[in-house]
Amino acid sequence: MREIIFDTETTGLDPREDRIIELGCVELVNRFPTGRTLHQFINPEGRSVHPDAHAVHGISDADLADKPVFGEILESFLDFIDGAKLVAHNANFDIGFINAELNRLGQTFIDPGRVVDTLAIARRKHPMGPNSLDALCRRYGVDNSSRTKHGALLDAELLAEVYIELAGGKQASFGLETVLRDEAVGQRTGHAPVSLPTRPRPLPGRLTEAERQAHGALVSRIGEDALWHRLVTPAAKKAEIA
Repeated sequence: MREIIFDTETTGLDPREDRIIELGCVELVNRFPTGRTLHQFINPEGRSVHPDAHAVHGISDADLADKPVFGEILESFLDFIDGAKLVAHNANFDIGFINAELNRLGQTFIDPGRVVDTLAIARRKHPMGPNSLDALCRRYGVDNSSRTKHGALLDAELLAEVYIELAGGKQASFGLETVLRDEAVGQRTGHAPVSLPTRPRPLPGRLTEAERQAHGALVSRIGEDALWHRLVTPAAKKAEIA
């Protein structure tokens, strides 16, 4: 399962007028980071960064003057997310801005149904909150000490760790389904199937003789309708009586 954790920084809050100025993406496969990322600053084509937005992410108009416009990074972005589920915190904001950029270029919108909102997940899991990214980092022990300002790639990397914890944590990936998958694909995964040796001789029974006799008497009273007759093989019955 391939997922892309993504985040955007923008010139302001209105996707009809404001523009994306930074895009950060982190790839997960089976809820583990692969190390593949996509990060790009983007020229907003004449739209100035609002002072309130600048206070949040610290990106200025001067920082963006020589950066490519969204249309120039579109192909690399679409290639990176191709076929993957998308994950964002407060996803309606980010996907709204991305779809606004796609609309300006005459491109097909990204279906919101393809996007997982970690804020919605966190609110269901922790209804008393708070559920900001910083609060979730503190809750799950994710080190966010370098987050003095918002940044698209940094926030995507932090969110990837938080998302793994929201989904059950790293230990969830060591479940039975992983063992069965590794057995099926063998050497392709680099994991050897787990096999246990056969016990050389059965463990001794723990029933006393009196308990055996009491059980036999109960089965005799019930007769052929006793469940015992359907659960135990004839050989086992013989061994039990012997």
